Amino acid sequence: MSGLLRRHRDFRLLWCGETAGKFGAAVSNVAMPLVAVSTLHASTFAVGLISACGWLPWLLIGLPVGVWVDRLRRRPLMLAAAALSMVLFAAVPVLARYGGLDLGLLIAVALLTGAAAVLFQTAYSAYLPTLLAPADQAEGNAKLHGSASAAQIAGQGASGLIAQLAGAVNGLFAHAATFLVALLCLLGIRHREPRPASREGTPRSLTGEVAEGLRLVAGDRWFRTLTLFGAASNLALMGYQSLTAVFLVREVGLAPGAVGGLLALASTGGIAGAFVVRRTAGRIGTARAMLLFELGVPCAALLIPLTSPGAGTLLYVAGSFGVSAGVVAGNILKVSFQQSYCPPPLLGRLVASSAFLNYGTLPLGALLGGALGSALGVRTAMWIMTAGVPLAALILLFSPVRTVRELPVRPAEGERGEPGPGAAERDGAAERDGASSRH
Repeated sequence: MSGLLRRHRDFRLLWCGETAGKFGAAVSNVAMPLVAVSTLHASTFAVGLISACGWLPWLLIGLPVGVWVDRLRRRPLMLAAAALSMVLFAAVPVLARYGGLDLGLLIAVALLTGAAAVLFQTAYSAYLPTLLAPADQAEGNAKLHGSASAAQIAGQGASGLIAQLAGAVNGLFAHAATFLVALLCLLGIRHREPRPASREGTPRSLTGEVAEGLRLVAGDRWFRTLTLFGAASNLALMGYQSLTAVFLVREVGLAPGAVGGLLALASTGGIAGAFVVRRTAGRIGTARAMLLFELGVPCAALLIPLTSPGAGTLLYVAGSFGVSAGVVAGNILKVSFQQSYCPPPLLGRLVASSAFLNYGTLPLGALLGGALGSALGVRTAMWIMTAGVPLAALILLFSPVRTVRELPVRPAEGERGEPGPGAAERDGAAERDGASSRH
């Protein structure tokens, strides 16, 4: 270990807890569709519906959660979200043992754990800048995203093995256990963030603060561009990812264990993206690196629908490798940009407002993928949705990102629209003590 992992105990605990959580998420992301396909014999549309329900809470509660995250300390919110997820995922195999497993139960769990994920992810994104000094944030983001990719590889591989040996339902026990690890790690962090400063004399209106976050995204050309790109990209990404289990099992003819192994191998692209992104950005600039990783590399997605039995599965690996590398590298660049560019008192609302649009298209993409798969066939639907991955990046190509070498670290005078009530607090940004889909 080097750098932050050696010298920063609290970051090390956060890193361990987040890595454990990503491992569990990878297990459940494979286990839930496999349960629907192999145990409940669900239709293609029903599998897409389960994936959609996991992301639907971003549309339902994402905006008010951003306000709560800016009003409250973030660590207790993360603890509550992790505890709720642990209980819910552990309950599924227990109920299944007594004959209570059905499609409605899976949908309910997907919705509730999705709501917990909204709370955790928003609080986590706003918590990291309070834990790390500004100079350490780029390294921290790279390490967290790189370890998340490694955990995804291990989790997907383990999920296939668990499904083969113990059944897909029991794979959810692994996710519950990882949330226990995350809870213990969060409890061990010694750093105590200060209570967010209240605005004296300013009414604390939920709708007003939600609107402030939306104005921040809509009024700044950089936030606006990245949010629109994230929304379009996630629509395409979830559209084909929601069909992956059906595609590989029914079209390609793979066993559940082989599906997990193939997904794990393909996900090594995320590690590669996290490994090279800082060096690449340092050499060609952060804006040019974003175009490279978001437009150039993900063109490999067009190899995915060509997947066939035997050696043809390598086409899936190559295509998904490129997508994973581009998504992880792009997320690192975007998160580092947001943390340096956004005023700290508004960071929770920025995360929630952009995620409301970014993640809000994920359930739509899952439903679209399921509908296209049912109407046109799974392979045809995969062609349509994978083509959307590089096409979405044209938003970046025809935006201010193309005109600069480096993404800005602070807004220019007049860059944003009408400032919200928190604009006067921007000068405190230097006082800080130190999150496959688009974030």
